[in-house]
Amino acid sequence: MVTEHKSSIVRFLEQESAGGILLGFAALLAIILANTPLNTYYAMLLDTTVAVQVGALEVNKPLLLWVNDGLMAVFFLLVGLELKREFVEGELSEPKSIILPGLGAIGGMALPAGIYLYFNWDNPETVGGWAIPAATDIAFALGVLSLLGSRVPISLKIFLTSLAIFDDIGAIVIIALFYTSNISTTALLVSAFCIIALYFLNRRGVFEKSLYILFGIIMWVSLLKSGVHATLAGVVLAMFIPLKCDRRPDSSPLKTLEHDLHAVVAWFILPVFAFCNSGISFSGVGMDDILHPMPLGIILGLIIGKQVGVFGLCWLGIKLKFTELPAGMNLSALYGTAALCGIGYTMSLFIGSLAFEGGGIESMLDERIGIIIGSVVSGVLGYLILKFALKDRDAG
Repeated sequence: MVTEHKSSIVRFLEQESAGGILLGFAALLAIILANTPLNTYYAMLLDTTVAVQVGALEVNKPLLLWVNDGLMAVFFLLVGLELKREFVEGELSEPKSIILPGLGAIGGMALPAGIYLYFNWDNPETVGGWAIPAATDIAFALGVLSLLGSRVPISLKIFLTSLAIFDDIGAIVIIALFYTSNISTTALLVSAFCIIALYFLNRRGVFEKSLYILFGIIMWVSLLKSGVHATLAGVVLAMFIPLKCDRRPDSSPLKTLEHDLHAVVAWFILPVFAFCNSGISFSGVGMDDILHPMPLGIILGLIIGKQVGVFGLCWLGIKLKFTELPAGMNLSALYGTAALCGIGYTMSLFIGSLAFEGGGIESMLDERIGIIIGSVVSGVLGYLILKFALKDRDAG
């Protein structure tokens, strides 16, 4: 059983690594399009209106928001499925295995947010972006790790993945608490009804995933109309998908759905999201734009805040004997991993779109510049530090 579980983790890490490389190509393509005469067509594509109507109920949004609100709900569904499986029977089911990545996640969210607030506290227009540098992009980070080949111990990859899982939990809580507006009581009641229905389906041992997905879609639409961000529907739905079924002990609806979604998310949803949100035009951008408190806070939060926050709290936990380094890792490798956590790309872009939504794609220029610079520098630093830290390991 242990061997089977580890092989599934290895397959997941390999797919995430390859998906991170594809995500990078998609982001680069968007930047190229945004800085050529094709920029007009790129903007027209993102502004294309897509409408779905059933009777009096209509969902009418630009393509960009369908991607951010719709496709990302599927991404969060996958995140929720991974969270549930890991906490029930995976790497995070043992209390001692969650202390180190948990400490890293806390430090890696608190300090970057604090650095951003230091630069933007007195600006009501930008202070809402405090959560942007608190995110970690696991796909990109694992993509960078893949460049180091077999010298990277599996314990390091599992630590980084576990830390990113806690980071995702923090992002979910932040989105739920701080990025909601214009609450609709009626829509929330519909969502509550869906949650009750999902609970009874789970308690009665219903095995068919289609019923869960049906109520999940209804909940997504109601949250979309409620003012609570619709992507949370994916996380809530995941919590009710059965991990095991008494009538079919050899089958798992959760693992089956998780397996089916991995390729879709890694090879389609995240690259499409990166393509739609990375098209930054650098025309007229100078040092004043980069050193503006908003992008500067993001850059320093990702580069310095993540390194110091993740490594510092992990080091303190190790010194105080609360936890210990995983096998195959040393403090230098831990520091390099902390630097990689500064790659906030996908989740940072997503939180940025929530923090400054409503202003159109051009108004997102400032925070996206900070996200790209901070993520690229963190990725390069993390790679160089890990290359040095792991140089004595067999690269063959």
